[in-house]
Amino acid sequence: MKIGVFGGTFNPPHIGHISSSEEAAGRLGLDILIIVQAGVPPHKPLPDGSPSAEMRLQLARIAFEDVADTVVSDIEIKSDKPGYTAHTVARIKQDYPGAQIHLLVGTDMYLTLETWKDSEKLLKTVTPAVFSRHAGDAGRIADYSLFLNKRYGTKTETIENRVVDISSSRLRDMLPNREGAGYTTDTTYSYIIKNRLYDAKPDWDWLRERAYSMLNPTRVPHVAGCEEEALRLARRWGVDLDDAREAAILHDITKKLVLEENVKILEEYGIPVGKLAFAEEKLLHSKSGAVLAKTLFGVSGEVYDAIMSHTTGKPGMSDLDKVIYLADYIEPERDFPGIEDLRAAAYNDINNAMIMGLEMSVQDMRERGITPNRATFDALNDIRIEGIGV
Repeated sequence: MKIGVFGGTFNPPHIGHISSSEEAAGRLGLDILIIVQAGVPPHKPLPDGSPSAEMRLQLARIAFEDVADTVVSDIEIKSDKPGYTAHTVARIKQDYPGAQIHLLVGTDMYLTLETWKDSEKLLKTVTPAVFSRHAGDAGRIADYSLFLNKRYGTKTETIENRVVDISSSRLRDMLPNREGAGYTTDTTYSYIIKNRLYDAKPDWDWLRERAYSMLNPTRVPHVAGCEEEALRLARRWGVDLDDAREAAILHDITKKLVLEENVKILEEYGIPVGKLAFAEEKLLHSKSGAVLAKTLFGVSGEVYDAIMSHTTGKPGMSDLDKVIYLADYIEPERDFPGIEDLRAAAYNDINNAMIMGLEMSVQDMRERGITPNRATFDALNDIRIEGIGV
């Protein structure tokens, strides 16, 4: 049996790791590829802000889930001591007696093998399989391979690897800037965004694609218009543009769900539905949407609150809450009596615009025979108490 052992911190795993492992498995004819997620790296500490060992293990499992005949091992994660490769390989040998072990390493790591802990034992146990990424690597690999063979009897395999210009450190730098979605698998990126690992913020195109896929196609122009309006209002009133954009893109993600589906989401996460659930069916999507925005996309508390209150309002609304409420009301696709006055007010006096919008909402619901939501009246009273507007 041929077994490949590919270790590292994978912090985070990227498409270079995956393509390298697939190339090695094919070239070497591996029966099993074992990905060893490092727990406590022996050579240098993990960067500040790194996820927990358990989360890094989960990231690796997600990243390599579609690589055939691959196992992600927790052999080092379970230990609170530095994970030395010689010890890890020895344990793998116990599980697979008689197997030929190929140790997958990059060129730079390969050229330091002799300095590793218990290197002599390791080099007499494994066949190094070194990834050659650049033309200049060939000579250095050949010279070191000859040296290892003479000294330890070690045979080296060289894998001509397709170059992917990315590293984990570079990807960590990209993620907070809404970049890097294309440098890891979609499921890995989704997990990173969901948990906001590495201070990641979602790529805008990626977020729109996910949000739009949850909508009826006829609603997409409204959501796009709401994003556009929210950015204009946010600039006018000094609201964080990124928060406004995230909330606008995600505010209607459960709009197409039927009553029972919305209620199920809210009950699952312990959000009270109330006795007026059936009368307020069209309002429930704001609550379930906020829940899923937090659960699936890891939005901040501020964005969560803005989505939660975008249909009814609430007492103590923040400027972001007001921006999203009004953007939803006056985006370019909207057309109803009084909208031009509301649009003008939204850029002149945001509190007066809120009062106008909330009053319009109350009137509309009464005309349709629906009891207005209590939160709407509370929001109106709260803004009026500020003494601004009317």
